[in-house]
Amino acid sequence: MEFNAATIAGFLKGEIEGNPEIKVNTVAKIEEGHAGSLSFLANPKYEHYLYSTKSSIVLVNRDFVPAYKVEATLIRVENAYNAFASLLRMVDQARPRKKGIHPSAIIEQSAVIGKDVYIGPFAYIGENCRIGDGCSVYPQVYIGDSTIIGNKSTLYPGVKIYHECMIGENCVIHAGTVIGSDGFGFAPQSESEFMKIPQIGNVVIEDNVEIGANVAIDRATMGSTIIRKGVKLDNLIQIGHNVEIGENTVMAGQTGIAGSTKVGKNCMFAGQVGIAGHLKIADGVKIGAQAGIPGDIRKENAAVIGYPAIDLREFLKSSVIFRKLPDLQAKVYELEKQVKQLKDK
Repeated sequence: MEFNAATIAGFLKGEIEGNPEIKVNTVAKIEEGHAGSLSFLANPKYEHYLYSTKSSIVLVNRDFVPAYKVEATLIRVENAYNAFASLLRMVDQARPRKKGIHPSAIIEQSAVIGKDVYIGPFAYIGENCRIGDGCSVYPQVYIGDSTIIGNKSTLYPGVKIYHECMIGENCVIHAGTVIGSDGFGFAPQSESEFMKIPQIGNVVIEDNVEIGANVAIDRATMGSTIIRKGVKLDNLIQIGHNVEIGENTVMAGQTGIAGSTKVGKNCMFAGQVGIAGHLKIADGVKIGAQAGIPGDIRKENAAVIGYPAIDLREFLKSSVIFRKLPDLQAKVYELEKQVKQLKDK
């Protein structure tokens, strides 16, 4: 597809500086721009690329003031990053969508399949399942008995959803993710033996959730493990049984949340965060990378980092001391030596 600057500016409600008729047919990073491509500038540390980029069009913030002459046509918008994301979304939605049911797919007779769906090769849909209108079920997806998939949801290749789970509308679940596997529940019987506790609950995922590749979300022991609407999970995340993740919370890769923890809405977790079980995390909490959370965080909008996690500002102050520990140790040894010499006298 090809668009000129005037069309793009109209879509984004932006202002053009340069040639309104110049055309682009692809997107590129500003440092890798070439003729016919569109880029954006949002982070000031990339500004120097603006003056050498070969991109034909660059999106910039409305209040941006260039330091030097810019060869590319500029489109000024309120937020260049968000505007670029909107364009990518438009391009993605314009791609032709697969439709139809492949003859090698296995669909049990009691399953109900909606309109305008795609079900790929070797997918399996169990008894009493309901697949909503406009869904895409890619090859080798497994959907267990009595599972419900809402309208316009997409399950990419190799997704496995166990029995009696519920997926909302407009959800995206990427390849290799497992939803509804047993929670880690074992009761010790002796020093060398454990009895498995049956996990008879399910997983409920509300609308507009996106889940990355190779995520594991365990079913509840009783009741439901719940992922609220708008949640975004990165790749390689583990969600334990009976966990609840609040609306619009986002988590980066390799985060792990132990069973029965309740996470509030609008939280942000960086990569490799670990959260112990049976905790409560307040709304709006931000947790830095590799932080360990052994106890509740009840203060809304708190920012913490470290293990055990402490307030971000306190951590930054402490990090200054961490770097000086070798010098401080040397000074303590020297003081001890001097004290000993004084005592000997």
